[in-house]
Amino acid sequence: MPADDDPLAYAHELIAKGQPAEAVQFLRERIEAGRGGLLARLALARALQAAGEPQAGLAEAREANTLNPNIAEAVLLLGEMLRASGHLPAAIAEFQRTLRLEPRSSEARFQLGRAWASAGEAGKALEQYAQLSPATVPGLADRIADAKAMLNRPRSDPGYVRHLFDQFSADYDHRMRAQLSYRAPEILRELADLVMSGAHDLVALDLGCGTGFAGEVFADIARAIDGIDLSPAMIEKARQRQIYRELVVGDIETAPDGGVAYDLVLAADTLVYLGDLAPTFAAVARRLRVGGFFLFTVEALTEGDFALGPKRRWQHSDNYLRRSAAASGFDLAGIVSCSPRSEANVPIAGLAGALIRTR
Repeated sequence: MPADDDPLAYAHELIAKGQPAEAVQFLRERIEAGRGGLLARLALARALQAAGEPQAGLAEAREANTLNPNIAEAVLLLGEMLRASGHLPAAIAEFQRTLRLEPRSSEARFQLGRAWASAGEAGKALEQYAQLSPATVPGLADRIADAKAMLNRPRSDPGYVRHLFDQFSADYDHRMRAQLSYRAPEILRELADLVMSGAHDLVALDLGCGTGFAGEVFADIARAIDGIDLSPAMIEKARQRQIYRELVVGDIETAPDGGVAYDLVLAADTLVYLGDLAPTFAAVARRLRVGGFFLFTVEALTEGDFALGPKRRWQHSDNYLRRSAAASGFDLAGIVSCSPRSEANVPIAGLAGALIRTR
């Protein structure tokens, strides 16, 4: 197609043919010559993303919104660029804004559902999908099936946990200490002093390290502490403490062990985002040396094995912890009742466990 016949179609054809860099150059030349309006800028943003320049594409989408405020098509593209770049809260806000501008936009509603699903909010995703027709929205049936499967998993979705803590990272320390009376790391240190009396010069791993509370509490008896967390924003906060040897963004169930045999693994207020603990206990056993300790807190459940509580945090029973520990090659060094945090000034009933790897 000649470029002058339909410039936008020509640019999209270049992208479809795997020539996004050429589309970028073509569109920029037109815009700089004053021959490209909003649609050319939106096409340029898509071309930049296809060319492997997502941040440049996002910047172009922002510029298009600044120059053309309250145009639904421009707002929708900005939401797509934000979601692709991992900025889920901002993407969700832009998709919602698109729907305020154009309530009948099936694409905006579908993209909002996808963003909620990426954030681990399966119920909210299904609310959006329910307003669409699988016959008219390609891929909707698969998205609905994925969201329903997410609801039935015996753990909180990693996307939900990442989204939650990325949002809370800015004021997490104040929120946890001042508002929720959080003291899970101190509880684990007291338990360590009982079952590991005199321990020092340890190589430790902090699972779900957050901003680094547990690392700080155990720093005096550790030669090196590594941390892992799903939230990149929380990892950045932990890095600022300058306590950890290595910090990794990852899932504690599936992250590679890195070949390190740890003396101590900590999980302070981390297992509350997991129901079935068998995969995590197995992963911890692989990371610990024989004779190493695993210290953790959970919220207590009086009946059954595990259940999702009203605050979307999993609860576990004493009996379940004992059985799971034995099945994963641990001996029980101790389980004590505790209160790792409060909700609405009411202490939450919990358990703190200490396991030792014996095989």
